[in-house]
Amino acid sequence: MKQKINLSLAFIALIAVIATAVGLTFVYYGLLRERIRSDLASSAEVLSDTGLLQELYLSSEEEGTTNTDRLERLRDMSARITWIDQDGSVLFDNDTNADRLENHLDRPEVRAALETGSGESVRNSDTMHMDTLYYALKLDNGTILRLSTQARTLTSVLLTAMPIIIVIIAAILAVCILLGHFLTASILHPIEMMTEHLEDPIATSEYKELKPFADKIRNQHENILAAAKSRQDFTANVTHELKTPLTAISGYAELIENHMVEKEQEEHVARQIRCNADRLLSLINDILALSELDHGELPLQFVPVDLQETAAECCANLEVAAAEKHIRLIQEGDSVTLMADRNRLAELITNLVQNAIRYNNENGTVRITTGSLDGHAFLRVADNGIGIPKDQQDRIFERFYRVDKSRSRESGGTGLGLAIVKHIAELHHADISLDSTPGKGTVITVSF
Repeated sequence: MKQKINLSLAFIALIAVIATAVGLTFVYYGLLRERIRSDLASSAEVLSDTGLLQELYLSSEEEGTTNTDRLERLRDMSARITWIDQDGSVLFDNDTNADRLENHLDRPEVRAALETGSGESVRNSDTMHMDTLYYALKLDNGTILRLSTQARTLTSVLLTAMPIIIVIIAAILAVCILLGHFLTASILHPIEMMTEHLEDPIATSEYKELKPFADKIRNQHENILAAAKSRQDFTANVTHELKTPLTAISGYAELIENHMVEKEQEEHVARQIRCNADRLLSLINDILALSELDHGELPLQFVPVDLQETAAECCANLEVAAAEKHIRLIQEGDSVTLMADRNRLAELITNLVQNAIRYNNENGTVRITTGSLDGHAFLRVADNGIGIPKDQQDRIFERFYRVDKSRSRESGGTGLGLAIVKHIAELHHADISLDSTPGKGTVITVSF
């Protein structure tokens, strides 16, 4: 990154120097050309005002010859002076013998002067790398006074200045590389410091623009750590939960293997093995379901589902479990249709009702209500069981968390039922609310 910043600064400096040099050359060359043109025009006006050429032209018409002696003083001027008759013939030239010069009537500056009173043009010599600037002025007597001078071409000026430009570019690049090194270090230092103290929520960057980025990275980092801890706790809990029924099954099997079970105890041992095997199977199924919900491996098929009808089916399936504890299931409410995955919705209702049965008292009641409130379907499961202490209500949806651990294991609970309910509710964009009082019961409402 530092190297890219340094190269970018050097490249910008290079472009800036070249653009400045070329731009200034164009500007100053244009100013120079304009100054030369202005000087030629001024000189032509001065010569015209002296009346020398007009006087000589009149005398030549009377005498038939041109008095060239009086024009000799013009040969010392820096600009080339050409005096042209109306027919284009050259009357005088301070640089060349006029008799040797061709007719100038076709010259653009001469034609313009004859038509408008003045004219100018520029002709380039590629071999000499010079431009010749011409300015022609029509005199009162109809003759043309033309002044010209040479100036170097723009290309020539650029080529001449190129060594100086190269030296300047090299010097500026060296300075830019040196300054870029320190500038890059100063720019990246706060970022490096922020990276080193990323876990410190108090540490802030000098660049306020980086605060949202730092906060997001910090949150992601905290989430990753939390997820890692959650997986670690989940693994430990799974190991512990699986170990308990497996140990019981292994112990009872060892008793049978060593013929240590009396005839009258065989039924009890067999029942314990079956109960622990059922609990083990239930635990494995819940773990698999939770894993699939976590990773989105179960494809959801959202179709119109009657919530009351689904709740009635779930209650019918749990009648036997409720009857074993002498618990009365009451299913009531209105028919309401919502878009949901039928199997996942049934799993959610089943887990809620099972929990209400499991943590209820003998001869208790579980009331399942469905309906619509403010245009949203809801499911409410209420029991008059043991209830949940206030300080534990925020944790009941955690995996393997139990309010009454001994009672949950005796009733076959895995501690994953409400965690599954929470996942399914999130997949259906539903909210879960809890109202519970120890000794009086619990009400869980799912609003879709």
